[in-house]
Amino acid sequence: MQDTLLSLQHISKNFGEGDVLRDISLDVARGEFVTLLGASGCGKTTTLRIISGLETPDEGSVILNGKDVTDLPPEKRPVNTVFQSYALFPHMNVAKNVGYGLRVHGMDKKAAAARVEEMLELVQMSEYANRMPAQLSGGQRQRIAIARALAPEPALLLLDEPLGALDLQLRRQMQLELKRLQKKLGITFVYITHDQEEAINMSDRIAVMRGGRFEQVGTPEEIYDEPKTHYVAQFIGRSTLLSGRVESVGRDTAVIRGACGGFTADASRAKLTVGETCELCVRTERMRASGTPVEGFDLPATVRESRYAGGNVLTYLTMADGSEAVATSDGKLADALKPGSTAYLYWNPAQAAVIGGSSYGA
Repeated sequence: MQDTLLSLQHISKNFGEGDVLRDISLDVARGEFVTLLGASGCGKTTTLRIISGLETPDEGSVILNGKDVTDLPPEKRPVNTVFQSYALFPHMNVAKNVGYGLRVHGMDKKAAAARVEEMLELVQMSEYANRMPAQLSGGQRQRIAIARALAPEPALLLLDEPLGALDLQLRRQMQLELKRLQKKLGITFVYITHDQEEAINMSDRIAVMRGGRFEQVGTPEEIYDEPKTHYVAQFIGRSTLLSGRVESVGRDTAVIRGACGGFTADASRAKLTVGETCELCVRTERMRASGTPVEGFDLPATVRESRYAGGNVLTYLTMADGSEAVATSDGKLADALKPGSTAYLYWNPAQAAVIGGSSYGA
């Protein structure tokens, strides 16, 4: 990667009860916002601790700014961390909290005061400089924690689920704030979360983690629209996953048949061959259901129920093998397909991802 700031090279870690990280490698460009996304126990926090110097890998190297820092202690690395718990000093006011790292680094009082004022203005908290942490809301405390971490101008900022303790509306607001700050300052962010919406909204790239490995690394669009594995397709967003065997392959499309019936897939990106098995991932917002058969699709299903979902109607259906599909439609709930009726599933093949194929993504 051009102008790489951080490089994790073949990192492994074992705490005595099995591998927590298994030979992971990742390059992060200067000024990039990269999110490590995964369920609890996948290894994302251990990865962050190794980057910060709080843990040492059993194998592999951490390269920062072209320098091997694998064995350097945290205080010797140009890295700061923002935690979910804020970790503000309760006996210091806002200004002193923000300026703490500057004092530790020996910055003179006048320069430190100017930097604190600049940081408080950046996070829109100037008027709270003399408040104590206990007098602030959760969102305000998080802003101060971020300002304190940014004040010493670290080359890299690590964020350990920093918005996890906030309510949904405030969390979404803070997502926008963090992204704005990151772009304005040009500081490299490595962010960890289990919240897929958060990762998709904020990141330049996402590394989906599972069992101590990177399952897939890509832009939010790549992760969402072109999942490379069953796990990523299932973990990110809401989807219907269909499996089957390739019956025929044309110039740009293929016909696949499985336990639920037959359907058309886009073969322009996945190099499919007759006889092989694969999966298709259809995102819920792209799945459609019709009261009459649709050319290229032979997927009858029984309508179970329909629900209004704020501008759209979600129709829940049971397919021939007993599995569930969810289709989206515009309009009113009164116009939805009736429970117990037969519907036919279909979608735009170009908007569904093939998982598998002899040379997928080539």
